[in-house]
Amino acid sequence: MNQEKGILFEKSYQENLKEMFFYADADPEHGKRIFLDNSGGSLRLKKAVDVKCSLEMFPDCPERIHERSLYLKGLVEQGTKDILEIVFGAKSGALITELTASQTMFQAVGTIMENVKWGSNAVTSSIEHPSAYDAMQYYCEKTGREFRVVPANKKSGGIDPDEVMKYVDKDTCVLSIMSASNISGNIMDIAEIVRRAREVNPDIYIISDAVQHAPHAVMDVEALGVDAMNFAPYKFFGVRGCGFAYVSDRVATMRHHKLLAKDENVWELGTSAPGNFAAMMEVIKYVCEIGKEHCNSSDKREVFKAGMHRIHLQERALLSRMLDGTKEVTGLRGIEGVHVYVDTQDISNRDLIAAIGIDGIGFTECVAEYQKRGITVYERINTSVYSKRIVEALGLEGAIRVSPMHCQGIDDIDQFLKITKEIADEYKC
Repeated sequence: MNQEKGILFEKSYQENLKEMFFYADADPEHGKRIFLDNSGGSLRLKKAVDVKCSLEMFPDCPERIHERSLYLKGLVEQGTKDILEIVFGAKSGALITELTASQTMFQAVGTIMENVKWGSNAVTSSIEHPSAYDAMQYYCEKTGREFRVVPANKKSGGIDPDEVMKYVDKDTCVLSIMSASNISGNIMDIAEIVRRAREVNPDIYIISDAVQHAPHAVMDVEALGVDAMNFAPYKFFGVRGCGFAYVSDRVATMRHHKLLAKDENVWELGTSAPGNFAAMMEVIKYVCEIGKEHCNSSDKREVFKAGMHRIHLQERALLSRMLDGTKEVTGLRGIEGVHVYVDTQDISNRDLIAAIGIDGIGFTECVAEYQKRGITVYERINTSVYSKRIVEALGLEGAIRVSPMHCQGIDDIDQFLKITKEIADEYKC
């Protein structure tokens, strides 16, 4: 099997996975459609939604001592442990929980920048999500540090380690580089960036926004040696209304927003929502069920890693088909009038995202044309506050972002390609 081009699930297996998600092929009110905007919020795992709903029915507080409350408290404690150890691969550290992953990023950046008294500058990249970029700029201004921005590689859509090292020096307090681009899907070499940054400054604090990357591949904070990393459950088959972040031991005990009577490494403010933890535990179980097909270990983290690796191979195969097509269906690279932006021939270091444009039609209008034909995609354009800096850093005015998910199959990809060709032919100059 050629892992460079990915490995597809057996069709019946893939279809069974899709059945585990809500509304994969149709909106209950607006009819059939193929949902290819998973980067904006993935299809929802039914069990994750159901367990959150069932737990929200109970009025019991997890801080009480009767049976229901103790059960709910146990879910929060086990969920915290599972998210740290199984999802993040952490052996120590603490978990930040907020309403959104963006809030966890601001918490981590702010805590580090306000507690660390040394360092005259902080470094991030031009293609970071606004939550990471803005947090870094805000706290640089607040603490009087120089704000440095690493430019993107406009060919790959990523951030090169060599370029990062032009901006990091012995006075760099914090370095924040995202794990993967939410436009190009390019996966950053965080391990190499961390290694080289710490050669220059062993004390540097390193953060990685993994919100985009987490649903596609394994996160491993121990192997990478980062001080903070976050993800958003609503982009990881789960539910909205919560964000999770890991912080290392040296960050966990810094002075931060907390209830003063609690231990110094506790970041929880108020009573946690057990349903959010239970929902993420269902996501973990789902990934582990896939992993069991490829790993017979009794170590849950190892099984989870095997599941995420298999998901990544499935998605790589879907990306390969989307870009290159087959004898029966022309891929994006071969359709006249279609442009695949920040494209790389080697797709082994890319998540399942494609950024495209079609001659003769604007991005917003094109998204509407797709929707008319039963395809849900999204435009990232330079008139959006969320997208302007990022797309322009890649040398673009905008792009249509196409982001399928591992539970979707070749029929979904082929239908998307056929409709893309229809639109390209219709608007051909």
